[in-house]
Amino acid sequence: MLTLGFGASPQTARAGLLQPVLQMLRPRLEAELTDTCATLVSEATGGLEGVETLAKGPCRSAAKPMSECLIREAGRSGKELQVLSELIRGRVGDNSTLVIRRCVSSLMGLPADGQKSLDGLLRQLQGETRRR
Repeated sequence: MLTLGFGASPQTARAGLLQPVLQMLRPRLEAELTDTCATLVSEATGGLEGVETLAKGPCRSAAKPMSECLIREAGRSGKELQVLSELIRGRVGDNSTLVIRRCVSSLMGLPADGQKSLDGLLRQLQGETRRR
C-alpha cells in the first residue's frame, strides 16, 4: 500500500489520485452546469422567450469556478471515487450533494459551518417565496 510518510493513513495516500480523471471530465461538468443553470433561470422567469439563451454566458462564467471547486472539494472530502462514479452515471447522489453544498457555501462566502448557513439561507428564501 502506498503511504506518504510516517503516520500517513491509506486514505491520505489515496486522496488526490483521481484528480487527473476528474480534470478530464471538467469540460463535460462545466457544460452540464451551464445547461442546468440556464434551464433554472428560464424556469425562474416563467419561460420567457430568449432568457435561457441570454443566461448561457453568465451561467458559463459561473460554471468554471464551480467545476474547479467541485473537483477540489471532491478530493478534500476523500470521496473522489464516489463522486466520479456519480458524475459518470450523470446523477447527483449523496456524495456529490455534499461536495456541491461545500462549494456553494464557499463561493457564497458563508462561514466554515456553511452547511448550516446554507440550509438557513434556503429556508429563508423559501419562506420569502411563499409570502409573495
